[in-house]
Amino acid sequence: MSASNLENRVLAGGTGTYIIAELSANHAGSLSHALDTIRAMKDAGADAVKLQTYTADTLTIDCDRPEFRVGEGTLWSGRTLYDLYQEASTPWEWHAELFALAQELGMDCFSSPFDPTAVDFLETLDPPAYKIASFELVDLPLIEYVASKGRPVIMSTGMGSLDEISDAVQVVQRAGVPLILLKCTSSYPSLPEQMHLNTIPHLASTFGVTVGLSDHTLGIAVPVAAVALGARVIEKHFTLSRETPGPDSAFSLEPAEFRAMVDAVRVTEQALGSINYTLTASEEKSRAFRRSLFAIADIAAGETFTEQNVRSIRPGYGLPPKQLPTILGRTATEAIPRGTPLRDDLIG
Repeated sequence: MSASNLENRVLAGGTGTYIIAELSANHAGSLSHALDTIRAMKDAGADAVKLQTYTADTLTIDCDRPEFRVGEGTLWSGRTLYDLYQEASTPWEWHAELFALAQELGMDCFSSPFDPTAVDFLETLDPPAYKIASFELVDLPLIEYVASKGRPVIMSTGMGSLDEISDAVQVVQRAGVPLILLKCTSSYPSLPEQMHLNTIPHLASTFGVTVGLSDHTLGIAVPVAAVALGARVIEKHFTLSRETPGPDSAFSLEPAEFRAMVDAVRVTEQALGSINYTLTASEEKSRAFRRSLFAIADIAAGETFTEQNVRSIRPGYGLPPKQLPTILGRTATEAIPRGTPLRDDLIG
């Protein structure tokens, strides 16, 4: 089996940001719609498709008590958890076909399992990695079971305190599998001022792991900024159209927007480059537009250099401007016509 995109881009020291398109609930209850969405993800430049593997019964119970209703201030206010997860879940019988299409298109496909039965099911599909959702960050037994399968773990950190993140990291590291932490803000949608992207390099230095961003903002600026701060993985929800009803469509990117994000990330990667103070080939040509020291009047042999006959002007073919104070008061070794760039041998 060939190496996954995750292996090639990130784990084996490859280059380029690994970009995950999250299907989540944006399948509209239709397998054909889900398959069309994966094809659009490929066209938009995604490296991977991510699913979510659960049922309403593996996540919660069918209960109408107030504790099981979504509170105010979210897209899902008033709904019972059971009802919401019934609508949002991706049928397990679809998974094999979704995985197969992604592989055929050259994309990775993996999922977020939400209980051990989902892990066991996903193992039959040989995923290149597992994703731990932010809400499961504190479920250490689940994380331990996932990590025991020996596959790389990508873990979102939304709502996690530093101690909670540390606990989860230790579980994965004890298993000896590769770990990627994603900075995440678990509000839907998230506002830019809630993102605190400076946490990204802090996560990397604190835990010594590869880092990235799981993003729920409405746009592409935040993930691009995250790449500039060191994110090697970007995860973003994907929908064919926000007009298609669904629990997650309102904060998902449409294909053209996702493509624009991928393109902007790739430009950012090129622009970041390396620490470099040497001139580029194009900059060498621009040196001519620097200032330098020129004779601005005819100067006779033996005449003193003054502010009236020497100036720092463009172009840049003369001596550096910093030498002007040491030249003033000295004399010309020969006649210097107006417009001549000053050279060391002209200075007596």
